[in-house]
Amino acid sequence: MVSRVSYAVRDPSFVDPACRSTNERDSIVNDLEAMRIAISAADRARLISRPNPWVGSVVVTSTGKTFDGSTSRVGGPHAEVQALASAGADAAGATIYTTLEPCDHTGRTGPCTQAIIDAGIKRVVVGIVDPDEKVSGRGIARLRQAGVAVEVGVLADQIDAQLAAYIHHRKTKRPFVVLKMAMTLDGRTAAPDGTSMWITGDIARKRVQVLRAQSDAVLVGANTVRMDDPQLTVRDVDGDSPRRIVLGEVSPQARVNPCTQWRGSLVDLLDELGRQDVLQLLVEGGPTVAAAFHREKLINQYVLHLAPAITGGNDSLPVFEGHGIATMSELWRGKFKSSEQLGDDLEIIFEPNSQLQEIPK
Repeated sequence: MVSRVSYAVRDPSFVDPACRSTNERDSIVNDLEAMRIAISAADRARLISRPNPWVGSVVVTSTGKTFDGSTSRVGGPHAEVQALASAGADAAGATIYTTLEPCDHTGRTGPCTQAIIDAGIKRVVVGIVDPDEKVSGRGIARLRQAGVAVEVGVLADQIDAQLAAYIHHRKTKRPFVVLKMAMTLDGRTAAPDGTSMWITGDIARKRVQVLRAQSDAVLVGANTVRMDDPQLTVRDVDGDSPRRIVLGEVSPQARVNPCTQWRGSLVDLLDELGRQDVLQLLVEGGPTVAAAFHREKLINQYVLHLAPAITGGNDSLPVFEGHGIATMSELWRGKFKSSEQLGDDLEIIFEPNSQLQEIPK
């Protein structure tokens, strides 16, 4: 059985459709439905588009026909161009919905704005403005200059969450850091002898494979390599294996090779990975590595897999090694994003109260 509870913050700019006129209600409902199709299309691109954002788009004609598209691998057509190609001549006079602002510059491909204009699209509905400095409002301005009606902000909260790693990278120049930890009900991640395989069941471990496939790099500490000898590759799911990073030195015979062995500061590491277009870093290390990232306030999302198991003592390894807070006034707080049952285990995802907190230097 799989169940999900989501904790969403309502968009303060959203007006209840019941408070609008009949024509406005019809437009709002259609816009929401169409943008949901675009969001679903974007999900298809999550594992293939990086370092480009995973974007979804859908062309909706006046007769209700829909033609969707999503971002291709690097160098291939963007989502808007894919949707327009599917629509063909039906795109003339239609509305196109896109989760992210269309680009207006030439890179490996031409500008999506020009493709939209050339296709005769009369209205563009954008989920969010692209935070990339090469785009950021330019695409919207170009379309409006060409006489195309543009609206922005439909299902923006959902798209912000979907593109969290991309948005964070563009705003901070660093990867979005996800800490994944498996633990028992009494908060232990390994036995006193250091063994940790396996705390959770097959379904939870398959979810970790998905997390790896969604990440550009995965990181562990040298002690994890010595104890578990992991490969840190993607198995049993579609997607490419992430780049592997180890804090410290490892044996040439370790299965994690080839890997990057890092000996500098965590901040310098994130800066370097950001320059290399690493959008998401998955941290799978033990309590020493987890504590290092947590205490430097470098974690953007905590993914905790909780098993219905108990170690029964205080000599097993905790989630975080070392000293914690000294008093309750120092208690670290975040916000729940979701919880989901994965077989016998429970996945809890939560994030700091402010994602764009002061960036450690």
